[in-house]
Amino acid sequence: MSELNRKSVEGFKSADKAPITVILDNVRSMHNVGSVFRTADAFLIEHIILCGYTPKPPHRDIQKTALGATETVHWTYQENTIAALSALKSNGYTIIGVEQAEGSQMLQNFTISPNQKIALIFGNEVDGVSDEALELCSQCIEIPQSGSKHSLNISVAAGIVLWECYKSIMANNA
Repeated sequence: MSELNRKSVEGFKSADKAPITVILDNVRSMHNVGSVFRTADAFLIEHIILCGYTPKPPHRDIQKTALGATETVHWTYQENTIAALSALKSNGYTIIGVEQAEGSQMLQNFTISPNQKIALIFGNEVDGVSDEALELCSQCIEIPQSGSKHSLNISVAAGIVLWECYKSIMANNA
């Protein structure tokens, strides 16, 4: 296991983080929440905000997929998604909706400027990001899809989007 160069909890907490905050807007599945935590740990994401009825740690079903990432990734709970987004915006974050929406930009065309702080909002498994939250977004990005469903599980979508953002940030820092 030492060859994997895994960070300890303390090492993770003290490491430089990607300037990304993830907002989960009324995500209902504890397994999806746990998966997002685990992905956020993998890419050194600075913060997760759980909003609305999104389940919160500690819970056995979140831990089942998070595998301890709820102990490494900084997270908070905010009942009101709009209040959370407004606070992020006032602190200089660019709010990005991850949603299939009119005028959305394809993920492969999305770039992050050096030193840009972004907040990525992922919505409910059925209803997506709420219309009220979308109104606060500077833009929306979507993952190109060619099949018949044009829908991905939120944990899969988060993995794809966070990897692309992480790559962009790492390229800026190279």
